[in-house]
Amino acid sequence: MPDIVKQEAKTTLKRFLRKKLLYYIIPNIFFNTLIAYASFAKLGYAYLFAGEQNLARLTLPMSLFIPFIITFDILKKTILLSEQGAIDLAVDDNLNKNKFIFQMATIHGLCVLLFVLALMFGVQLNLPEHYSFNGTLLAFLDGLLAGLYSVIFTYLPIKKLKKYMFKQTEVPVSA
Repeated sequence: MPDIVKQEAKTTLKRFLRKKLLYYIIPNIFFNTLIAYASFAKLGYAYLFAGEQNLARLTLPMSLFIPFIITFDILKKTILLSEQGAIDLAVDDNLNKNKFIFQMATIHGLCVLLFVLALMFGVQLNLPEHYSFNGTLLAFLDGLLAGLYSVIFTYLPIKKLKKYMFKQTEVPVSA
């Protein structure tokens, strides 16, 4: 009986990332806008740091956790698919994968948190005393920021992972 050679269907990294981006961006925009909108009970005004209705209590945790979680998830899934041979690239065996994933996720989360905190402090210092923002506008901007994080932290970790990736050689699988 002759051996039947079966080729596995592999997806490209680009297609995989586009699909994952949709899974990340739509819920992040929707839920972060909705949460921010619901958090500002009196939509007429909101502050950056002061008072019950402040933007910092929503934006700062979001700026830490969204980059961390998306980086962690996309790297973990990409490396897993690479090990299974489901994508057209392979990860170097010498890479300590778990350490790399956790290190990248932590760096991304902390850097974004510190950048947003510094930016908010800079804005706060340049505003007049008792200046307030429109709560509805801040809710929508918070959702857009979550969408921006989704896009950036879907592609940025893969760009850094590509240093450790190479094209897989085609190995026929016999049934």
